[in-house]
Amino acid sequence: MSERDQDDRLPRLWEEHRRAPFPPGFRGVDFDGVDLITLDADVAGLVHRELDRGLDDEGVAILWACVAGLDRVLPLIGDEYGASYYRRLRMMAGAVAARHLPGAI
Repeated sequence: MSERDQDDRLPRLWEEHRRAPFPPGFRGVDFDGVDLITLDADVAGLVHRELDRGLDDEGVAILWACVAGLDRVLPLIGDEYGASYYRRLRMMAGAVAARHLPGAI
């Protein structure tokens, strides 16, 4: 995927996510020690910040922790809608993370 495609994809995913209702029954639920509503809020806040003004080093570090959390919980979500909701979060987190990979020396 080209850099331009990645730049276009994030705002589209963000708008899609903003319109999507939080999965029913997921409030107060955690998988493998990861609180799902907190994970959602953290990723959403980071994506919004990235689109608005970009992430600082602390934001990037939090983002990578969110990516790890998403990678842990995604295989454990059995609900079809919930899984698609969190896969979209993972795609957004991955798109933001791709913007902050260090360049090769």
